[in-house]
Amino acid sequence: MKLLEDRIHLEGRVLGNDILKVDRFLTHQIDYKLMKAIGKRFADVFADSGVTKVITIEASGIAPAIYAAEALDVPMVFAKKAKNITMNDELLTTEVYSFTKKMTSTVQISKKFIEENDKVLIIDDFLANGQAALGLIKLMEQANSEVVGLGMVIEKSFQDGRKQLLDKGLKLVSLARIEKFEKGEVVFAKADDSSFDE
Repeated sequence: MKLLEDRIHLEGRVLGNDILKVDRFLTHQIDYKLMKAIGKRFADVFADSGVTKVITIEASGIAPAIYAAEALDVPMVFAKKAKNITMNDELLTTEVYSFTKKMTSTVQISKKFIEENDKVLIIDDFLANGQAALGLIKLMEQANSEVVGLGMVIEKSFQDGRKQLLDKGLKLVSLARIEKFEKGEVVFAKADDSSFDE
């Protein structure tokens, strides 16, 4: 998605060998116009998949996921990383390791929001080692719902998350794929949605 790649070039910051900081428009401050365009792109790509729910994990996946859900006209549900006292329903739970936070969280979704016949589109902000997506897939397996696709805003293709998800036979669409970081700059690989008009 050229709009997203241009924004990454303009405002993204490479930290070390494997971190891209995009807090000016995605992971801290949200550019709602960009998120709406991203959500629409995901909706276009997965329009024929029969999606009934969009699922993400808090927090940075929420903005693109809600706009994808709006464009698909379906509910969006996000997995919570901390249980609060109002979550007293039967819960679907799993463990997820965060690459950027270097910690493991127990994530959960109330079972009442995921139905056995749901066709789920998983959306997330980043794909690195695939742990968040794999965790959400486990939650959907617990609910006996079908994951019809995964939409990643930014993918670090030099890490192994992509391979792990494709090995599961799932449809994966990343709007910006980073081949490598070179001298503090982002080098992009061909995005999965490049067949769609910009």
